[in-house]
Amino acid sequence: MKQFLILMALVASFVSPSLFSAPPNVLIILADDLGHADVGFNGGEVFATPNLDRLAATGVTLGDFRACPMCSPTRAGLMTGRWPARFGMMRAVVPPWSTYGLPQEENTLPELLAQAGYERRGAAGKWHLGHATPDHHPLAQGFTRFVGCYNGAIDYFTHERDGETDWHHDRASVKEQGYSTDLIGAEAVRFIRGSPEGKPWLLYVPFNAPHSPFQAKEADMRKYPQLKMKDRRAYAAMVDCMDQAIGKILAEVEGRADADNTLVLFFSDNGGVPKSGSSNAPYRGAKLTVYEGGTRVCAAIRWPAGGVKGGGRYEGRVGYIDVLPTVLAAAGAKLPENLDGVDFLPALRGAGTLPERPWFSYMHQNEEALASVHLGSWKLVAKGDFFAESPSDKPALELYDLAEDVKESQDVAAKHPEKVAELHQRLREFGTWQRPGVAPYTEGREGFVAPKDWNIQ
Repeated sequence: MKQFLILMALVASFVSPSLFSAPPNVLIILADDLGHADVGFNGGEVFATPNLDRLAATGVTLGDFRACPMCSPTRAGLMTGRWPARFGMMRAVVPPWSTYGLPQEENTLPELLAQAGYERRGAAGKWHLGHATPDHHPLAQGFTRFVGCYNGAIDYFTHERDGETDWHHDRASVKEQGYSTDLIGAEAVRFIRGSPEGKPWLLYVPFNAPHSPFQAKEADMRKYPQLKMKDRRAYAAMVDCMDQAIGKILAEVEGRADADNTLVLFFSDNGGVPKSGSSNAPYRGAKLTVYEGGTRVCAAIRWPAGGVKGGGRYEGRVGYIDVLPTVLAAAGAKLPENLDGVDFLPALRGAGTLPERPWFSYMHQNEEALASVHLGSWKLVAKGDFFAESPSDKPALELYDLAEDVKESQDVAAKHPEKVAELHQRLREFGTWQRPGVAPYTEGREGFVAPKDWNIQ
């Protein structure tokens, strides 16, 4: 009997996937402008998000996950594991008339996973990391399949931006019928269904929902009669529709034999826009601000084979630049030496701690420059000319102790001048890393004419 049990244990060791026995499939789902409290797992009660709530309930909620206050920089840091300021992509989003994009010399997540044996690497959704040249295309940045749009704020039904169709299958412009959220979800399902088991894959699903324009299907809008303002009702329906699409994607994953060895990460690219009906509660601020409501976003992760499951909540400060090193570590791949992000899986499992590190946010999309730096529980918010050693106009500096004041209601800068000076020096050092790149949002807009069907030559 004892010999039989030993034999069965040996057999099980070969047929059952043990921790880290094989590189995981990787599914990264990104929402666009979704508020921190727009999901049920963060206390939201207005919008139906049962599928995202189930992901959190079976995985781990990331309670202090950070993004940039706007979308393109978040996507750039996600793809590279580096502060986007280092390659000119943190100041502003990439507008339709921009000639700048993610530089070819940056190592991207799909390129690095390709080196680790991931043959299928798909992207379905909104790219928003450059479109002016073929080098900016997702297929030139390591993906093997792309379906979606290059720009933000496309029409959900016609898929137009600036009067031209912005919808593509790989490099070909396609006039495809359907609501963009549904099309993105359907492509993600197809990609997963077409991926053979036993070979790891990467799928990046950056939805354009629920970003404006506020356009929804009538069937989804009818679920929210209590919301009288049309834009708010449309926003609710857009969130609902995205959750439905995510449910279909997760169901496709969960129907596979390798479901437990699929790492699923979900988060929003920045905070929500309250005037549309979004909520960033309990935090101050919104998209395009560096207060908590602009940069502390809803997020959840699940990887049962990697020990990330059970419905817990992790409060360590992690974020978009940590995605690449975390995924590479899970895949057993070599990490580049120039990363700013860290692998947070050991800390998530309770087997390690995060390094103490400053966390930076920055934007100068329009006239006013904004930045913040966290260190421990302290947070400095800066407005104006904060990078210069001797500015002509003194910047406005605010200090908050998030351990005591997570709503950032009490500026304590006058009480702690030494802490203000320390964090301001950290911010000035961060400013020295910045490289030229994306210009202020309106620069180059005058006289711009979109290319026919957004074909990139």
